[in-house]
Amino acid sequence: MEQAHISITVPDSVDPALITGVNDALLRAIEQQFEARITFRGNRIDLVGTAREIQILTAVFADMIKMAEDGDTITLESLALTIDLIRGGEFVPSLLRDDILLTYRGKSIRAKTAGQKRYVDAIRTHTVSFGIGPAGTGKTYLAMAMAVAALKNKEVGRIILTRPAVEAGESLGYLPGTLTEKLDPYVRPLYDALFDMTEMERGHQLIEQGVIEIAPLAFMRGRSLNDSFIILDEAQNTTPDQMKMFLTRLGFGSRMVVTGDVTQLDLPERASGLKTVRRVLEGIKDIAFVDLSGKDVVRHSLVQRIVEAYDAAERSTRPKQDT
Repeated sequence: MEQAHISITVPDSVDPALITGVNDALLRAIEQQFEARITFRGNRIDLVGTAREIQILTAVFADMIKMAEDGDTITLESLALTIDLIRGGEFVPSLLRDDILLTYRGKSIRAKTAGQKRYVDAIRTHTVSFGIGPAGTGKTYLAMAMAVAALKNKEVGRIILTRPAVEAGESLGYLPGTLTEKLDPYVRPLYDALFDMTEMERGHQLIEQGVIEIAPLAFMRGRSLNDSFIILDEAQNTTPDQMKMFLTRLGFGSRMVVTGDVTQLDLPERASGLKTVRRVLEGIKDIAFVDLSGKDVVRHSLVQRIVEAYDAAERSTRPKQDT
C-alpha cells in the first residue's frame, strides 16, 4: 500500500513538551494506537503511513496543538477521546472541552468517551433520553451532572431522582429502622453522585427545601412532574407497568433521563420494563436511546476487562437461533 508523508510544525508559542507529554507519555500512547511512523524532532512532527492514518494523526496533533495554545491540559483521557471521536467521524473539538459542570471543588465534569458524548448530546437535545450500558460507563453520574447544571442555569426548578426499591438477595422487611432508613440503601448511589457535585451541607439544604428529591419509584405514582429534571436509575429493575407509570409522570418544562443495565436484573421471574420500552418507543420524536459499552467504562481499567469478559461469556452460552 502506498505510503503518505506529512510534516507538522508546532508553533513557537507552544512548548513541544506539552504535545509529547511527561516522559513522552502522550506520544507513546499515540504510537500504540497507530501503525504509522511518528518522528518528533524539535518542533517538527513527521508522519509516514497510510493515507487514512495520516489523515487521522494530522487531526489528532492539530487538536493537541490547539488545546496547548488555549492553555488546556492534555491528558491521556482527553487524547483517547480525541482519537476515538476522529476515527468514528464524530469529532467536534469544542464539544471535547465543553464542560457539563464544575463541581464545588472546581473539578470539571465532561464526556470522556465517544459513547458518553453521544449520551450527553442526547440529553441536551431530547426531552426523554435512555442511557443503557454496563457499570462504570457514567450513565447515572453524567445524568446527575446534567441535572445539577440545568438547576444552576435555572432551566428547571427542581431535580427528582428515583430508583425502584428492588431487593437483591436481602428482604426489605429484615432491614432495621424506619421506612426511610430501610429505603436509604436503595437511593444511596444517587446521594453519592449528588454530593460529589454539590457540597454536602448545600445538598442537604436543597433536599430539605424540596428542590432536590430522592425517592423510590413507587412514590412517583399519581404525580405530574412539571419544571423538573427527572432521573430514573437502575431502570432494568422496573416492570413494564412501572416504566409506563414513570414515563407518564412527565410534565411541562421537564426532562427525563432513564438509565440501566439490562444484564444486571434483580427482578424475580418478571419482564424488565427497560427491555420492553425500546420496542414500544424507539422512533418516537424527542425520545433518544443511547447504548454504552465496555469501551465507555471510565472506572478502574479492570472494570472494562470484567465487562468484556462477561459479555464474551454471555455470547458463548447464548442459544443459537434456528436458520
